[in-house]
Amino acid sequence: MSTSERDRPGAAGSTPTDADDPTTRPTVPPRAWPPAPQTQAGTAEPDVRPGRAAQLAARVTGRATAVLRRWPSWLQVGVVYALSRLVTAAVFLAVARQQGENPWAPAQPTYGQFIGFWDSAWYQRIFDAGYPSAIPRNADGTAQENPWAFYALFPFLVRGLSSVTGLGWETLAPAVAVLAGLGAVLIMYRLFRLVAGHGDSLAAVTLVCLFPVSAVLQIPYAESLHLMLLAAALYLLARHRYLAAAPVVLAMGLTRPAGLPFALLVAVHLLLRWREAGFPWAERVRGIVLLAVAIAAGWAWPVIAWLVTGEAAAYTDTETVWRGGGGLVLFAPWFDTGQWLFGPVFGPVAVILIGVVVVLALLSRPVRRLGTDLQGWCLAYVAYLAAVLHPQTSTFRLLLPLFPLALAAVLASRSRAYRITLGVGFLALQIVWVAWLWRFATLPGGGDYPP
Repeated sequence: MSTSERDRPGAAGSTPTDADDPTTRPTVPPRAWPPAPQTQAGTAEPDVRPGRAAQLAARVTGRATAVLRRWPSWLQVGVVYALSRLVTAAVFLAVARQQGENPWAPAQPTYGQFIGFWDSAWYQRIFDAGYPSAIPRNADGTAQENPWAFYALFPFLVRGLSSVTGLGWETLAPAVAVLAGLGAVLIMYRLFRLVAGHGDSLAAVTLVCLFPVSAVLQIPYAESLHLMLLAAALYLLARHRYLAAAPVVLAMGLTRPAGLPFALLVAVHLLLRWREAGFPWAERVRGIVLLAVAIAAGWAWPVIAWLVTGEAAAYTDTETVWRGGGGLVLFAPWFDTGQWLFGPVFGPVAVILIGVVVVLALLSRPVRRLGTDLQGWCLAYVAYLAAVLHPQTSTFRLLLPLFPLALAAVLASRSRAYRITLGVGFLALQIVWVAWLWRFATLPGGGDYPP
């Protein structure tokens, strides 16, 4: 596709203009209220029909909708995000009242204490003391749990802001997480608008905000910052702004481990574009630079851990501690978990069947409508998870980077009932996630399942 075609309003891969945005179109005011019936004397008779309340509600709703549609798109996205975060805060507060004894705070903790559970405490430790210069090990040489499993950009960003503002972790870390989440959904909306209209894009953003694990967007985890950088990188790649994407991808590689699947996406993107007549050599060189940066970003954190500690396997040894040790073996944890859940015969079969279903879903028509870049990202990230992930309860949280599938879910049907059902179902599962996994409840053998 030529540059002129990409820049044409409504063309695939282009940023829609204001003319394409329904938020800029004039709205039609609601029709006038029907006149009241008249008596024989010519005076108005009070309308006491049973449907009047419903008609009045419809009229008010219509006017409210008309007002909302006149708002700019960024404000609509921001309101959706703010409301969803308030709902999630209410969920946290309700579940916190049921929280008993735990390793981080007293029973029935405050909201601030409650969102400081789990990995939030590790990030705060990095904020306070940085990383150890050597990997702590047990007597048998196996690594102990330590901060090297957690990437540095989020806690160091909070530390930098603290040095400027004088505020502490308890204030700045949640604030950075919430603001990064806002940035993420705003960029997601612009990304979705490359392939869909305003209504569908806003509906998809709403599903992301209500996703069962979207609670992590307002807790001191790196997920919201990573999601913002990922959405920005995907947007810049889709717009063929390769050099602008390079620093974003490098920062993303220091937030969460996503550099290698993104490098795979860039490689496929360039291979597909290489056949185009309108792909000048200068642009090809810039694309190759982005590919090199993405590969470097994928290996940056393990190399940094190696240089600081002097141990080549510092990061992988630390990361696999949470899996029970044993080192990193590609794909094997899925089959081990399958055998543990379903036995030695049905376990491998179940894993293969799940893999086939996932691949077919990612090749389905609604996902293909996302375009090659967003569909390619979902395929690359799923392949990465299949290769390196140890499936456990935290796997749900690691599915958040598959956010483009929210748009595919919206595009699967134009039924309003279907979309509302998805949103309500996501919100219900968010309550389940917070109550089941974020709330700490000691298991019979000690500890608890991680969120």
